[in-house]
Amino acid sequence: MKKNLLLPLMLFSILLCRAQQNDKFILLKPDRVFDGENFHNDWVVLVKNNHIEQAGPLNFTLPSGLQTIELQGMTLLPGLIEGHSHLFLHPYNETSWNDQVLKESRAERTARAVNHAKATLMAGFTTTRDLGTEGAMYDDIGLKKAIEKGVIPGPRMICATRAIVAKGTYGPRSPSPDVELPQGAAEVAGMEDMANEVRTQIGKGADLIKIYADYRWGRDGEAAPTFSTEAIALAVSIAKSGHREVVVHAATEEGMRRAINAGVSTIEHGDGGTEEVFKLMKEKGIALCPTLAAGEAIQQYSGWRKGIDPEPQRITEKKKSFALALKAGVTICMGGDVGVFTHGDNAREMELMVEYGMKPLDVLRSATSVNADVFGYGDKIGHIKKGWLADIIAVDGDPSVDIKNIRNIRLVIKDGVTYRSQ
Repeated sequence: MKKNLLLPLMLFSILLCRAQQNDKFILLKPDRVFDGENFHNDWVVLVKNNHIEQAGPLNFTLPSGLQTIELQGMTLLPGLIEGHSHLFLHPYNETSWNDQVLKESRAERTARAVNHAKATLMAGFTTTRDLGTEGAMYDDIGLKKAIEKGVIPGPRMICATRAIVAKGTYGPRSPSPDVELPQGAAEVAGMEDMANEVRTQIGKGADLIKIYADYRWGRDGEAAPTFSTEAIALAVSIAKSGHREVVVHAATEEGMRRAINAGVSTIEHGDGGTEEVFKLMKEKGIALCPTLAAGEAIQQYSGWRKGIDPEPQRITEKKKSFALALKAGVTICMGGDVGVFTHGDNAREMELMVEYGMKPLDVLRSATSVNADVFGYGDKIGHIKKGWLADIIAVDGDPSVDIKNIRNIRLVIKDGVTYRSQ
C-alpha cells in the first residue's frame, strides 16, 4: 500500500521540479521604478514567465538560473497604453483620409497596419485601444489575433472594429448624389439599426463600441450632433450587457452632453467642452481622451509652422478646453489619435499634454494606470505589481523630470517576451 502511494508522490515531485526548471526568470535592476502611480528608488522587479513575480526592495529569495538585467541610469515603467489609435490609417499628409478609404486595397492597408503595430510596440506602447478601422471592416480583429498568436510583433489590441455613424453624416462623400461610395464606418438609421449594429460588432469580436455623437454634417459643413441621448443610451445598455464599454467621438458641446447623459465611458476629442460640460463629466465619472497631437498635426498639414507662425484659432481653443477639463478634475486619458500622424511617434501626445498644462507625473499615470483602469483592464496591465502581466519598459533618464525621456526606449517586454533590449 505504501509503495502504491509513494510512486505517485515521486512522479509529482519530478514533474514539479521539471516545471520549475522550465520557468523563465528575469530580474530587472533599474535606478528607479514607476509603478503606474508613484516612483520608487529602491525597487527591483522579478519577472516569471509572463507575469510579475515580485516588485519592491530586494528582500526576497531569488530563484536559481535567473537572468539579471542591469538598467543603470534608467527608469522602469509599466508598458505604455495608447488610448486612441487607428492602425489601419497612416498620416494624412502622405495620403488623404478619403483616398485611403477609397483607393487603398484592404491587403495594402493590412500590410501597413502590420508595420504600424510593430512601430507602436517598439516605441514602448505595449497596448493600444484601436478606435475604428475606417473602411477596413473587421480586419483589426484579424490583426489582433495574429499578434496574440505570435505571427507578428505588436501591442495588445483593444478593438472597436467599425465605428458607428448616423446614416448620411460621415464619408467619403461623392459630389454626385447618384454615386454611393464605400463608407469609413457603419451607418445606422434608427434605434433598431443601432441595436443590430452593436450586436453585430460584438459578434464579430469588438472589445468596445465607438459611436460618433456628432460630425461635420451641418448645413454649412459645421459639426452637429448626430444621435439622440436615447440612441446612444441604447448602445450603452447593450454593450454593458456584454461587459463592454461605449466610447464616443464628440467635438461639440451638445454632442458631448448627449453622450455624457447616455452613460458612455470616454469622450474622444472634446474640443467644444465648456466648464459646465466638464463639470458634468467629472460628476458622472466619464474620462476625456483629448487627442491633442492629431489637432496639431492637421494644422501643420495645412501649412502651420509651429513656433514660427501665429497660433491657429483651433489650437488656442483646444488649449482652453483642455485647461477647463483639468480645472474641473476630469480624468484624462492619454490618446493621440495616432494614424493621423505617424505610428511609433505616440509619445508626441504625452509631450503636448505637458506643454498644455499637465504635470509630467500625471501624464505618466494617464499613459499607464489611468488608461488601464478607465478601459477596464486595470487588473492586468498598467501597473507594476505582483501578479500583473509582464508588460514593462525601461527608458534612459527620468521622464517625470523631462517627459521627452519617454522616447529614450531601452527595453520593451510584453507578456514576458523581450522585444527590445538596450
